[in-house]
Amino acid sequence: MSKFELKLPKMGESVAEATITSWLKEVGDTIELDEGVVEIATDKVDSEVPSEVEGVLIEKLFEIDDVVEIGQTIAIIETESDVAADTKKADEAEIISKVPSVESVKSENKIIDEVIADLTSPSGKFYSPLVKNIAKTEGVSMEELESIVGSGKDERVTKNDILAYLENRGAQPVAVKGTATSDRIQSKSKVEKTKTPVFLGNEDEVIEMTRMGKLIAKHMVESVHVSAHVQSFVEVDVTNIVNWRNRVKDEFFKREGEKITYTPIFMEAVAKALKDYPMMNISVDGDKIIKRKDINLGMAAALADGNLIVPVIKKADQLNLVGMTKAVNDLAKRARAGKLNPDDIQGGTFTVTNVGGFGSIMGTPIINQPQVGILALGSVRKMPAVIETPEGDFIGIRHKMIISHSYDHRVVNGALGSMFAKRISDYLEAWDVNAGF
Repeated sequence: MSKFELKLPKMGESVAEATITSWLKEVGDTIELDEGVVEIATDKVDSEVPSEVEGVLIEKLFEIDDVVEIGQTIAIIETESDVAADTKKADEAEIISKVPSVESVKSENKIIDEVIADLTSPSGKFYSPLVKNIAKTEGVSMEELESIVGSGKDERVTKNDILAYLENRGAQPVAVKGTATSDRIQSKSKVEKTKTPVFLGNEDEVIEMTRMGKLIAKHMVESVHVSAHVQSFVEVDVTNIVNWRNRVKDEFFKREGEKITYTPIFMEAVAKALKDYPMMNISVDGDKIIKRKDINLGMAAALADGNLIVPVIKKADQLNLVGMTKAVNDLAKRARAGKLNPDDIQGGTFTVTNVGGFGSIMGTPIINQPQVGILALGSVRKMPAVIETPEGDFIGIRHKMIISHSYDHRVVNGALGSMFAKRISDYLEAWDVNAGF
């Protein structure tokens, strides 16, 4: 008999920790290979942690709602094999083989001391690299930084603390250091912003926001705070697409085993337009612009609880219509079933959301940071329209929709934002009704 340590696995480059949401197994339960042991939630997605061995759960090291760092042991499983022992021996052998010399230890200690000194203020307070980077980007002096009362352990200033300070910073008058006014201002900055009281009636119901709902709310508020949102709208005639889909949908399903909707057609047009306008496929990092090589399209999908999640179609410009359809259907299906992996929702460079699916003719979506644009697809409707022909103009019934492009006016001007939306419209209106698939 041996004991195996079940650790929290790596779940994407930007994921450092996860929250235990429920235990699927209790102490004493038998566990099969690859069977789920515990459910976890990150700020990206919910998922299960499967067992790497067969055995019996003998110890749970964390409770529900505990936050666990990547690589930490979360449970102990007793096995009949020597897998755990062999693993431990291999780890010990690797550790022994990597024992550093005295000189290298001294060198590393010197580097560590320098790093700690860089992250420590003159008064001895410690600030994380993220907090110091935000302070540097936003022009927050060390004096200002030290005036912020942190909510972390030992009153350490967290990311949320400095972002909250920056949000209210513009409302604070500037004062000279050392004056009574300065002292009052610094004292005031330590007081938490007063919330507007909410009146409750006798029959009103108070509903606690879900964990994901809280994350989405925070993400949306931060996006509006960061980006200067501007919108452009284009009306698109999609009659050719509607007629083409009606003609081929049964044959498409018979041949490919997939239902074809309008979404993959629209996504294909967006990917083409991003290739034509690569400065829409960018991100902003401080005062630098990151021009993305890959075109990774985020696709907003509705969940059963009403929240939205944005799985990503990687390298969307390299997919034909069949490949795009399969990618869209797979991600939508797994999103609804709660089966997305952390990597499925990372790396997006532009996002598309279909507000038309809920009956809206247009929308003004909020940018999904750190991207600079998001496109909303309105509902497809039959509308009277002027049709131009060599014999003259006449009124006809056409299928039309409105696409809404929200973009970050810090780096995308009105011309680029509008031309990009118009290019998508051009691709959709030029659809060949006689084309195959």
